[in-house]
Amino acid sequence: MRLISVELKRQEEEEERERQGSGAAASNKKTSGGQDESKTDVPEDFDIDMENPETEKAAVAIQSQFRKFQKKKRDEKS
Repeated sequence: MRLISVELKRQEEEEERERQGSGAAASNKKTSGGQDESKTDVPEDFDIDMENPETEKAAVAIQSQFRKFQKKKRDEKS
């Protein structure tokens, strides 16, 4: 459940930055490891194995559904 919360929070923050017009600049910030800064800012009590392939599959599935939701929401406004 925490993975879902962390992913949704990160995606909401990205969406907010895009609304403010700084989405392109803010989302392109990378650390030397090639990961977003938000992914490295993980709470101390985070107990999900982020290296597990099943976790990665779950994150991709969540992101895919969220992107579909965003697209549908955007299309309804048009």
